[in-house]
Amino acid sequence: MTLNLLFSSILFLAIVKNSIAGGIAIYWGQNGNEATLNDTCNSGRYAYVNLAFLNKFGNGQTPEINLAGHCNPAVNGCTIVGPEIKHCQKLGVKVMLSIGGGVGNYSLASKKDAKDVAKYLWNNFLGGRSSFRPLGNAILDGIDFDIELGSPLHYEDLAKYLKNYSKRGRKMYLTAAPQCPFPDRLLGTALNTKLFDNVWIQFYNNPPCQFTPNNTDNLKNSWIRWTTSVKAKRIFLGLPAAPQAAGSGFIPADVLTEEILPAIKKSRKYGGVMLWSKFWDEQSGYSASIVKRV
Repeated sequence: MTLNLLFSSILFLAIVKNSIAGGIAIYWGQNGNEATLNDTCNSGRYAYVNLAFLNKFGNGQTPEINLAGHCNPAVNGCTIVGPEIKHCQKLGVKVMLSIGGGVGNYSLASKKDAKDVAKYLWNNFLGGRSSFRPLGNAILDGIDFDIELGSPLHYEDLAKYLKNYSKRGRKMYLTAAPQCPFPDRLLGTALNTKLFDNVWIQFYNNPPCQFTPNNTDNLKNSWIRWTTSVKAKRIFLGLPAAPQAAGSGFIPADVLTEEILPAIKKSRKYGGVMLWSKFWDEQSGYSASIVKRV
């Protein structure tokens, strides 16, 4: 009985420990000098990889993916990424396609436009079929909304149409990367649909709600507002992986692990940390210095 009780207690503690553990999400694709997708996933440090970006879509345009120096989609060159996506997935890493970004030409003109974009994403990157799939026959795990330009209109419709495809068997994740001022100007309405699995909030380039030296209160207060207001399964702290990766908001690793993470982990919605980007993470070694504490 005593041994059984001891075993049960250890098992319970292990379950609790695992339930509050977080993961690291990373953006990959916007610097041809960063590691390959295979090497990124082989590192064992990342739970999610967001392929950045599909930065042209909507308004009747033919959508276009841009993976910077990694490949040229115009000559069908990005199909080489497909086997690497499958490799990451075999390792348990979820691989998402991030739509939007800080540079591009995208917006949604109507509900029909949103429906057409959802259909395109399904057939060309997810579980559907198309004669031309930019990343080959790899089936991505979902779509990430990193909407930083244009209008907020109809992204809630896009989320709904995409989520409907999730009913066709394999789960499709929806994630989003809003700015930390609440509510996000472009994604606030979409997030109100309660359809998003993970939300990685950009706590950088936003002085009112990000970390500044000797001030963690703004970030902590913003975190509380987000985690108590947004109906998502998991919420992540989005950060630059190096001082040069953003205009502001970088948090030294020791400050993050000793002062900020212990506070924000109190939320049941805590999911981990998102980093921009793989290239900058390689320069700084940031994820390696925090991964055991996330």
